Amino acid sequence: MGKPTGFLEYARRGNPCLPPQERVKHYHEFHPPLSREERQRQGARCMACGVPFCQSGAVLGGMVSGCPLHNLVPEWNDLVYRGRFSHALERLLKTNSFPEFTGRVCPALCEAACTCGLNGEAVTIRDNELGVIEDAWASGLMSPHPPRSRSGKRVAVVGSGPAGLACAQRLNRRGHSVTVFERADRPGGLLMYGIPNMKLEKSVLRRRLALMEAEGVEFRTGVDVGRDLTAEELRDGFDAVALCCGAAQPRDLDVPGRAGEGVWFAVDFLKESTRTLLDGGPEQDGRPSARGKSVVIVGGGDTGNDCVGTCIRQGCKSVVQLEMMPKAPDRRADGNPWPEWPRVCKTDYGQQEAIALFGRDPRLYETTVSRLVRDGAGKLTGVETVRLGAEGPLAGTEETLPCQMLLIAAGFLGPQAYVPEAFGLARTARSTVQTEQGGYATALPGVFAAGDMRRGQSLVVWAIREGQEAAREIDGFLMGFSG
Repeated sequence: MGKPTGFLEYARRGNPCLPPQERVKHYHEFHPPLSREERQRQGARCMACGVPFCQSGAVLGGMVSGCPLHNLVPEWNDLVYRGRFSHALERLLKTNSFPEFTGRVCPALCEAACTCGLNGEAVTIRDNELGVIEDAWASGLMSPHPPRSRSGKRVAVVGSGPAGLACAQRLNRRGHSVTVFERADRPGGLLMYGIPNMKLEKSVLRRRLALMEAEGVEFRTGVDVGRDLTAEELRDGFDAVALCCGAAQPRDLDVPGRAGEGVWFAVDFLKESTRTLLDGGPEQDGRPSARGKSVVIVGGGDTGNDCVGTCIRQGCKSVVQLEMMPKAPDRRADGNPWPEWPRVCKTDYGQQEAIALFGRDPRLYETTVSRLVRDGAGKLTGVETVRLGAEGPLAGTEETLPCQMLLIAAGFLGPQAYVPEAFGLARTARSTVQTEQGGYATALPGVFAAGDMRRGQSLVVWAIREGQEAAREIDGFLMGFSG
């Protein structure tokens, strides 16, 4: 490494963050970048550790530690330190199709495995990754590079989320003609409608989509494969089909009072909130809005946190987030050593904003919904909760919270059934599409599956890896080999 003592000389410094009271006034990203000079110092903190756990993507203690894409982290951190950003870009793009996405929304599995984190603070790997790719966009390095020749093979990619986009990009660059089908009115899938704008500005997504179009990828929106277009029509028109439809079947609540207005799945709430923003607002009739309402969110994960931040920006009266599990420790437990993923309590941006605005953490741990309270007209007025113990609900712990909007962010059960059914594909016990062991091919020749549809609900970084690997397998199917 160019600066072997950098981790001793420079303190960790992440991208700054606008204060909650300021950033809740808008839907823009709120992490302005560091200067190039400071970014180089952060790159210098990457030590010559010998064994770069950061790029391992290994399963330790039942969870993945290190980058699933096996990003060449020490190499491009060294190049960042030396100010050779264009060379750092080359190393970064070898493994990651979309660093501008992972640099914003990935939970940084790499940093959890960073050797500097053993006795100090990890290198700002995710921020450095984002700095490299954003420098490239600003410098004009991200120009279209269409393939020099075409193979004559046509591939249909169903779904334009991170897995579908990664698959389409790699196949197009191998010379195949790729058409991406998206049922929504805009391409991007989860990246467009599942992740709020303040977390992933949609202009970032649009510029990548425009680059892919300039390289030859065709996007067809408003086409719902399995309904508007049959499996037979798709297979007849293309040499291979990649199903990358995600795991969009949300887990529901089965409690008294569930039926009726005022209840939304988180994925629908976030989608309609983003659609309203992109359409120029204001909120339209029939679209959910938290304005002036007491909101209860069921689910303590990233999606629940995104709902907290969105509700605050919409002007909610209050917000509470219910979490069935106990609160994680604030520091690593003895049984959770480095370089395992740290099972510690994380207070994310939405929760930070709720604390700043309402004076308390919105999360209630070991708590679930027992019933919904409605008035004589059927309107939602409250949520009755109950505390959970080792044996289940604890009698006498019932509490009624005011609530005019309930958001269900309790995870997903797998892909919606109609697409696998349209292709006659087998499902696993987890409702995901069944593929060959260790591969992406289904039992139907020429049909492949990747991303959350195959793996189950997961991270954007895993979806990108799945899309990239599926593209390689499809390329081999079409050509007999893959480079």
